[in-house]
Amino acid sequence: MGLNRSEKAVVVEEVSAKVAAAKGIIVAEYRGLEVGHITNLRREARAGGVYLRVLKNTLARRAVADTPFAGLAEKMVGPLIYGISEDPVALAKVMSNFARDNDKLVVKAGALPNSVIDAAGVKSLATLPSRDELLAKLLGTMQAPIAQFVRTLNEVPTKFVRGLAAVRDQKEAA
Repeated sequence: MGLNRSEKAVVVEEVSAKVAAAKGIIVAEYRGLEVGHITNLRREARAGGVYLRVLKNTLARRAVADTPFAGLAEKMVGPLIYGISEDPVALAKVMSNFARDNDKLVVKAGALPNSVIDAAGVKSLATLPSRDELLAKLLGTMQAPIAQFVRTLNEVPTKFVRGLAAVRDQKEAA
């Protein structure tokens, strides 16, 4: 059962809102993938903060028109599932990991703002550390000098107390 014109406009508006906030879009062909597998993919995507949707390609083209992702429109051919996310690395990881486990899901292309990447680019994007991992590394790097300084300051009284304890033990022994 097809959508009428007003329903299509609502779908395009919803997807356009997601695309406006997105930092990455990945399209994958799902031909031959069973419903149970697509349900698992949707579950993984939801857990990763990824908006996943099967759309008619004409509606998807309208949604990305006049956005930084407009170059992806030429890759929208065949039965596609669209992944849209504010974290392109998380998106690439979800789609690539699922495609690795299920050979019927074939990643066709992806897009970052103002650039289109191929399937190999999506796979290499999936190998990058996520935003949270990078923030944790940055925080650790920023805390390291402070922590070392505190340890150094703590070492002075510790050595003094050890010296006093050694003198006390020496006087007790004598």
